[in-house]
Amino acid sequence: MLIHWLLAAIHLLAYGLALWAVLARGKAFLGVTADGKGVREVLRADNVWGICALTLLMSGGVRAFGGYEKGVDYYLHQPMFHLKMALFIIILLLEVSPMMTLIKWRIASGRNRAIDVGRARVFARISHVESLLIVLMVVAATGMARGVTFG
Repeated sequence: MLIHWLLAAIHLLAYGLALWAVLARGKAFLGVTADGKGVREVLRADNVWGICALTLLMSGGVRAFGGYEKGVDYYLHQPMFHLKMALFIIILLLEVSPMMTLIKWRIASGRNRAIDVGRARVFARISHVESLLIVLMVVAATGMARGVTFG
């Protein structure tokens, strides 16, 4: 019983921290200048966001498929779980371009080279959309926990 509670707590705390991190990253993207100022803040927030995403994936996977919650059959037949996973996949797809760019920023920064910040505003918008999707995932998760179905 203690492990159930611990996994749930980790999962929920990761949602809260993920929301903060992706919003902080979005705000930091807006503060990036052509000379590279503000890049460090973007990368810090992105690190937290990445850790939270991995924590959500791992704790959620263990909870859903590791025998710690309602069971695999429940989740696979629960529409809110499908909605939550669809939102998660959308976030992953949205994250591809910022992630690849931030990898390049990290490499350029490590080599003391210029960083192309031309798409920072676009990535700020993507981060803000992702924050909305995280909130919607929490809404879906609460519906799933309460057995809400469509129809």
